[in-house]
Amino acid sequence: MEFSGPALVAAAENLSDALSGNEKVTLRHFHVSPKTEIKPKEIAAIRRQLNVSQAVFAAYLGVRPASVMSWEYGTRRPSGAALKLLSIIRQNPSLLIAA
Repeated sequence: MEFSGPALVAAAENLSDALSGNEKVTLRHFHVSPKTEIKPKEIAAIRRQLNVSQAVFAAYLGVRPASVMSWEYGTRRPSGAALKLLSIIRQNPSLLIAA
């Protein structure tokens, strides 16, 4: 990608068109950020902040309780939709319960 002034203006205009519904949003316009890593202690802290058991937390996330346990112990890492959801609720845990 070119970072000159005119190229940046054109990219911003394309993105504006896409976001206003005048053009379909594609990966050409949308930068997918690299996966964020959430440490086991952070996952446990989110769960404790919600004051729920691992089984209830798993039900909120739509995963098996064994998955939450393995994430908190560090034997496995969350991926895909679970990782994205954990990233979101790390910023605002109450969103999980509201959903």
